[in-house]
Amino acid sequence: MAAKIKKGDKVVVLAGRDKGRTGEVFEVRPSEGRARVRGINMVKRHQRQTAQQEGGIISKEATIHLSNLAYADPKDGKPTRVGFKVMPDGKRVRIAKRSGVEIDG
Repeated sequence: MAAKIKKGDKVVVLAGRDKGRTGEVFEVRPSEGRARVRGINMVKRHQRQTAQQEGGIISKEATIHLSNLAYADPKDGKPTRVGFKVMPDGKRVRIAKRSGVEIDG
């Protein structure tokens, strides 16, 4: 199945403690059905000191399930579903179901 949410997409969180917040996807794990979104689902982790990084408690983004994310409509920023349209030249493009705008055209 084609990916409805990809790296670089603006998404809206639908469920969880960050419900309603928006952010940019910077990592997608299709095999797990999860993604990491900048500034969303922050968790604190203990980190051992290395030559490159200092130790301590750091905050980083945890993964969030794709079912809890929705693409942010390019027109108004509200959550929308993603569909696919086949162009006359045979190329498939994603479209926002809410407004019909092509996402990557």
